[in-house]
Amino acid sequence: MCLTCGKQFQSKSRPDKRISVIWHKFVFERRIISQLAREYKKSPNWIRKQLDRAQVKIKPVAPQEVILVLDATFFKRIFGVLVVRAPHLKKNIYWKEIASETINEYLEAREAVENIGFKIKAVVIDGRPGVRNLFLDIPVQMCHFHQKQIINRYLTLNPKLEASIELKNIASSLCHTDREKFTHILDLWHDKWADFLKERTISTDNPKRWFYTHKRVRSAYRSLKSNLPYLFTYQEYPELNIPNTTNSLDGYFSHLKELVKIHRGLKSTIKHKIIDEILAK
Repeated sequence: MCLTCGKQFQSKSRPDKRISVIWHKFVFERRIISQLAREYKKSPNWIRKQLDRAQVKIKPVAPQEVILVLDATFFKRIFGVLVVRAPHLKKNIYWKEIASETINEYLEAREAVENIGFKIKAVVIDGRPGVRNLFLDIPVQMCHFHQKQIINRYLTLNPKLEASIELKNIASSLCHTDREKFTHILDLWHDKWADFLKERTISTDNPKRWFYTHKRVRSAYRSLKSNLPYLFTYQEYPELNIPNTTNSLDGYFSHLKELVKIHRGLKSTIKHKIIDEILAK
């Protein structure tokens, strides 16, 4: 669904206005069906019928030059939603429910936004290499929050090894440094721990087979090194005011997941309509 594809709605009759009020209380005031049934002195099934009849209002956004933030979130691995947000407009201009976060879904999102008439000046993404390749013609910023999450997955929140502790501290400095300083300190770390990173462990099953002893530390370093060209793009184009994270979408994702959790047991059409309502706002 796209905000630029908004429809014109006729003026509402009194019953329609009541449906809108019930829907608003349900979504934004987080009232559950039993609470609404008591308030309106109706049965839960009557409330469900009103929710089925509620319409999501989508206002069009005029095509223009934009900085875009792209990210996806999933609901218990049942389904997900990919969202394209223009943070400076404070609008989500495209979203789509997805089964998996594929490169093709991101390509479809870019094509849809550009076909409407938006001109993309830069993007902020979560760092997937394949997604980066879709935007080679414009500045790409990797989200600092996602980069730190990657480091945490490899090194844990409380690493024990000295090399891991030092590397985690380097990653934590991302938002408080620049490319030159960060590259220098990362190179110094690698020089210091070069022998450590080369340590091997011989397989107990086959003496001819081996693996790197500190694979997770190596992976954490490789992530920082390979993403380095995209971590400080926001500093190289100050006139564009590019965000260095996808955080402008986090509030939406948190709200969506909280509402879906509060309204457990709803049929999928209502859940999907909740998602459209929140993202349209």
